[in-house]
Amino acid sequence: MSKPRSRPIFDEADFPVSVARLTILSGTGVDVGELKEKPIIGVANSHTEMNPGHMHLRTLAERVKEGIHAAGGIPFEFNLPAPCDGLTEGHEGMRYVLPHRELIADLVETHARCMLFDGLVLISSCDKINPGMIMAAARLDIPAIFLPGGPNSFHIRFTPGMKGSIFHQDYTDLLDKMACATCATSGACELMGTANTFQCLVEALGLALPGSANVPAFHAEKLRLARRTGMRIVEMVQEDLTARKILNMRSIENALMVDLAIGGSTNSALHLPAIAHSLGQELPLSRFNQFNRKIPTLCAINPNGPHGILDLYRAGGVMAVMKVLENNLHLDAINVSGKTLRETLSEEQVRDAEVIRPRENPYYPEGGTVILYGNLAPEGAVVKQSAVSPDMLVFSGPARVFDAESHCLAALREGKLREEEVVVIRYEGPKGGPGMPETLAVTMGLDLHGFKRVALITDGRFSGATSGPCVGHVSPEAYVGGPIAALRDGDKVSIDIPARKLEVRLSEEEISGRLRDWEPQRREIPPGYMSRYVRMVSSAARGAVLE
Repeated sequence: MSKPRSRPIFDEADFPVSVARLTILSGTGVDVGELKEKPIIGVANSHTEMNPGHMHLRTLAERVKEGIHAAGGIPFEFNLPAPCDGLTEGHEGMRYVLPHRELIADLVETHARCMLFDGLVLISSCDKINPGMIMAAARLDIPAIFLPGGPNSFHIRFTPGMKGSIFHQDYTDLLDKMACATCATSGACELMGTANTFQCLVEALGLALPGSANVPAFHAEKLRLARRTGMRIVEMVQEDLTARKILNMRSIENALMVDLAIGGSTNSALHLPAIAHSLGQELPLSRFNQFNRKIPTLCAINPNGPHGILDLYRAGGVMAVMKVLENNLHLDAINVSGKTLRETLSEEQVRDAEVIRPRENPYYPEGGTVILYGNLAPEGAVVKQSAVSPDMLVFSGPARVFDAESHCLAALREGKLREEEVVVIRYEGPKGGPGMPETLAVTMGLDLHGFKRVALITDGRFSGATSGPCVGHVSPEAYVGGPIAALRDGDKVSIDIPARKLEVRLSEEEISGRLRDWEPQRREIPPGYMSRYVRMVSSAARGAVLE
């Protein structure tokens, strides 16, 4: 069988070092003679015992390795960290979650390069781990296949109070509301947060087996898919079907369109540009606006509506969504099956038109994610319009400015916020945060306090679970002297989502004058990785990648 990348391990030209390599390998218990003949497959597993999204991945990895053996390859598993956004909410750990993406990409890339794997299986479920692994595959350009860990089920599905929705706003009883956020099984939280958004998008990119993204983590079909994934990577090595034959700007645009249609997380505006960057390409934020006018929101998945990812699976999953979008997609794009998207979609169909609506009857006439521009965000800002009530799509109000999320939370607890205000939280961007933490605590607090007409803008980011008029990723960020740093309490801020505008009623001269003697707020940064990250990280508008 073909061993295009691992063959140097067995090259005897550098004797006696070549003997040393083989004696080390023999210590693993493998048959070195067999290893000389079969492709070596790396299995990058992000299993962890500390969150439900990844707790089951050890079992999936075993099935993957069974498939690799069955197809004639030799697997070697290695492990990666899997930070959980939810467990880091409300403390300093949140500042390290987005920076983890770069570490994960670097770890997979460097380990695969030094160990000379012929192919690579990537196993992940949640948030930054998914795009980090995709970024590594794009850099490596070796045969690579992704196994999504799948969604979990929220506890509300197992309660007598369940009434056809998993969205907490559809319930009044506190226990039922809590059940809409309580993980009852292994797998990624069942809503359309960043975790399930990118499980969907890795399938749309073509890097996972068609139909694999939305299979529940606890379903027997997930085990069968794991074995098939292991078998398929060996075939991909023989075919020399490498990552960059699948990942390109056509496949990224396909993923962008699917993201808009499913009401995906606003974090896609960070991760898709970062994946393009790993390919040596650029995906400007303006591309989202080029597509969101013509791609409708076909799904109403929590936090955009009552459905969950289990409902999406039942309705046909990502492939059914792509079937509805067929006329817009790049159908010549290929996936890990070796087939074109046109071939893959030929037998797909929607099985529940209420969960995946037809184009002529969408939940929202435009795509979910919108980029706003204006004198407050010259490089762009991001909002999920599909989660904004119609009466808040256009909103103006006086700014209430905070230089940290904690300051805003204190004002919220003390009852100092008012309806009709635009709450501004700055110095939470990639450099200023540092690490661009989520401000989910504020959005949850506003919701629990019953605010209906308060908008929120920040140079930080939001959880994929956030709903309402929340504008994030304001770029340039305050830390580097972006216009948001010039805002003062009472400045009139206008949000116009249909017009794609975010502006403050100040002249350019006033903004420049305020910034003339400005100094950024500086937070204490622990020694180590974060200090390097702050020096090297780019604007959120370019994916917050390390440059």
